[in-house]
Amino acid sequence: MEKDIRITFCGGVGSVTGANFLLEIDGKKILVDCGLTQGDNLDDKINWDPFVYDPKAIDILFVTHAHIDHLGRIPKLIKDGFRGKIYSTEPTRGLAKPMLEDTAGILSNNTVLGLDKIYTEENIKLALSLWQGFTYHQKIKITDNVEVVLLNAGHILGSAMIEFLYNGKKILFTGDLGNSPSPILPDTEKVTDVDYLIMESVYGDRNHESREDRRRFLEETIQDNYKRKGTLIIPTFSLERSQELLFELDNLVTNDRIPVMPIFLDSPLAIRLTEVFKQYRNYFNENAQKAMIHEKYLFDFPGLHNTLQSKESQMIRNVPNPKIVIAGSGMSTGGRIVHHERHYLPDPNNTLLLTGYQSVGTPGRLIQEGLKTVRITGEDVAVRAHIVTILGYSGHKDSDGLLNFVQDMNDTVKKVFVVMGEPKSSMFLVQKLRDNLGIEAYAPERGDCVTLEC
Repeated sequence: MEKDIRITFCGGVGSVTGANFLLEIDGKKILVDCGLTQGDNLDDKINWDPFVYDPKAIDILFVTHAHIDHLGRIPKLIKDGFRGKIYSTEPTRGLAKPMLEDTAGILSNNTVLGLDKIYTEENIKLALSLWQGFTYHQKIKITDNVEVVLLNAGHILGSAMIEFLYNGKKILFTGDLGNSPSPILPDTEKVTDVDYLIMESVYGDRNHESREDRRRFLEETIQDNYKRKGTLIIPTFSLERSQELLFELDNLVTNDRIPVMPIFLDSPLAIRLTEVFKQYRNYFNENAQKAMIHEKYLFDFPGLHNTLQSKESQMIRNVPNPKIVIAGSGMSTGGRIVHHERHYLPDPNNTLLLTGYQSVGTPGRLIQEGLKTVRITGEDVAVRAHIVTILGYSGHKDSDGLLNFVQDMNDTVKKVFVVMGEPKSSMFLVQKLRDNLGIEAYAPERGDCVTLEC
């Protein structure tokens, strides 16, 4: 049997999104992630091009976590003939169903690209029937010679690094690495003995504020908006960022750090996902478990309103200011946030708070870069509201955090492949690893194939 290992970088290179890596090891073809590339639109054509491998020949798909840029192409993989096994942590499997169904609700309307034939209830149901959940550190036997364990990445609920052990060598795919410490999750696990590393680089060239600073900035932003009697709108990712923000707001309200005011969670997906979170409280960090041990609901504090129905969402504008509206999507590419932005951005008394990564070309990125007019749902909208960015609420490690993560394995790691970042972020991190740690680091391009000697 061939002892060398081959990795093909099928996606997630030259871009933050679209994670998709093919590992050929001990006669098995294994995918790590199968995600959507997210730009201006979810239905960008690149997502529907043929896979560079035969889906029918894939034995196993490992999913690092439940964000759509890591699992969003699974229905296409199924449509194209994949019938292998899907492995992830138990929470990731639990979160995958609502995430895929929500994406199907958006994409299945596109009949021009035939997405209605891909994003079907049957394909999602079949994917879940092939899917098995594991706990962290549970040993997964792939062959007599290959063993896999899932390590806690600390990024979102259930997020995992995928560690392969073969012929005495360890290969680690990080997925997305969490911005520890998190309000609700344990820290990213320390890993010390990896031979080959495939790592993310979303913030490879930037650092975040500290946890104390981000909470202070959030409090100051809310207080400032309250004094101006404005509406504070927060585009956020339905999975994890919404729940972390609610946890922080819960603390601020119950400790009288901010005035009680209407706070709307205007995201049906986030509300649904929060129900899944309740099933996996044991995956929270110790402080979060203690804080929520007696609560019927995961979050239930004065002023909080969950708006499931579109009619309820529309009525938010009739509620007097000041108020806070949290809605998806996180990059303002769709969802209910776009209707709030169209309504509230032209008013200088209002505030738009950006707390997550904004991909190139998205409305969120254009607003963040200072554009004074943006096109939202087919209309040109003037941006006169206050624009605030708090990077500390990102779910990704910053540049120094990524360096420190690799430094822990500096004695063993032979090569590092830097992926899942914009080119400038990836190349900055590559140089940083070379200069600071003397490590062989590379930023592969789409389609590159490397052989690892084992």
